[in-house]
Amino acid sequence: MARPRSRSSPPATGRKIVDLPQSSTADLDRAFETARRAQREWAKTPVRERVSILRRFHDLVLSEQDAILDIVQLESGKSRVHAFDEVGDVAVNARYYAGVAEKLLAPRTPRGVLPMLTRVEVRNRPKGVVAVISPWNYPLALAASDALPALVAGNAVIARPDNQTALTALWAIDTAERAGLPKGLWQGVLGRGSVIGGEVIARADYVDYTGSSATGRTIARQAGERLIGCSLELGGKNPLLVLADADVPAAARIAVRACFASAGQLCESIERIYVHDAVYERFVGEFVNRTRALRLGTALDYSYEIGSLTFPRQIDTVAAHVDDAVAQGATVLTGGRARPDLGPYFYEPTILEGVRPGMTVYREETFGPVVSVYRVHSDDEAVDQANDSAYGLNASVWSRNTARAREVAARIEAGSVNVNEGFIAAWGSVAAPSGGLGISGGGRRHGPEGLLKYIDTQTIAVQRALPIAPLPGMSEALWAKTMTLYFGVMKALRQK
Repeated sequence: MARPRSRSSPPATGRKIVDLPQSSTADLDRAFETARRAQREWAKTPVRERVSILRRFHDLVLSEQDAILDIVQLESGKSRVHAFDEVGDVAVNARYYAGVAEKLLAPRTPRGVLPMLTRVEVRNRPKGVVAVISPWNYPLALAASDALPALVAGNAVIARPDNQTALTALWAIDTAERAGLPKGLWQGVLGRGSVIGGEVIARADYVDYTGSSATGRTIARQAGERLIGCSLELGGKNPLLVLADADVPAAARIAVRACFASAGQLCESIERIYVHDAVYERFVGEFVNRTRALRLGTALDYSYEIGSLTFPRQIDTVAAHVDDAVAQGATVLTGGRARPDLGPYFYEPTILEGVRPGMTVYREETFGPVVSVYRVHSDDEAVDQANDSAYGLNASVWSRNTARAREVAARIEAGSVNVNEGFIAAWGSVAAPSGGLGISGGGRRHGPEGLLKYIDTQTIAVQRALPIAPLPGMSEALWAKTMTLYFGVMKALRQK
């Protein structure tokens, strides 16, 4: 019987790239069985040897970037400059976790209940087989950068990339094996989430998922039923605040990238801009002019700044959001139309004014090159508007006074807030955790948290000489009084 296949088509042209074989339940069984065997041996491998593979992987990704940039562009439709963001992301994550893994994974010896008599050691144990379920919009970054800390922590990884961008994930796996990763330790299984997603979760020891909030809820339920952990980075309706004292030209310049990177198909991208009345006209004028100047097109080089949307459903959603807003009275300041002359899924970067409650674009994530601008009259109003959302992934605050901007940032309900940047300052600082609040998810990638989520801890406590119990002949009452005195002494000594 013929194996089911899925067609992968380049968004810029709509023509088929390749037919992808789709994994059956038997394929999943074999993949997980192989992964578990490989993981048992990998867990015995010294961390320094695992780290050396990450470093070689880092070097290969950078030295062979032209090949993977071509693949990412062909599969996703994005411009080359935004495809390079993914190469940079993977390199930075590989370097960071190679640098900190030995320290983070080393055994710890915290203080025991009775100092000198109770010796405690905390050991780190890998989860086992981690499922990394990655989306199509950042196919290299979200497939590889989450797998790397899981691998260096001693786990195996089963990747379930989106069919549209599966070649990118398979390239990453092949490159890791060329860097020295044991074969079978990081594998890819292919199939629609609705077909094999639940089967992958049913076999995994931990799940890392990036995608929509709706699917995130389903995965959380499935993981909860199995009592396994999961990390979820979900959607965003991210705000950017331009305060009265902002550097307007700089804010407008960076806002263009923050809104339209990867044609707006980025969970961290800005979809709402709140501008203080004192600078509203200047900011909007410059922002519109810079947006109009963007070059749209498709080429495997750096000649265009904005590429294509990836799927028919994306351009349909974008058009529906814009058309609904216009029908209800919003104004298109620039953009607002598809560009079939460039390719089937091209849509012009669009700025809307006059968006209000009741319009679809007001609250729902567009996930495309559309942003709404709003006039505000104070910092308080800007913060209130920014927080008027169920999402809480990313935000941006612009002010010449960074102390003021940080105070405003601290009031915004988002997992990351960038001051005088759009999203890359926080996202690219991989030593700091990244993740969402509200329906933008739970769990964190990056930082120590991005590795430690992939381990379990085991505490081994050895008691010496005296038991933690009344001594022979000692009454229970005397034992309680003695321990009460001991607790007081330890507090006085400020012992933890």
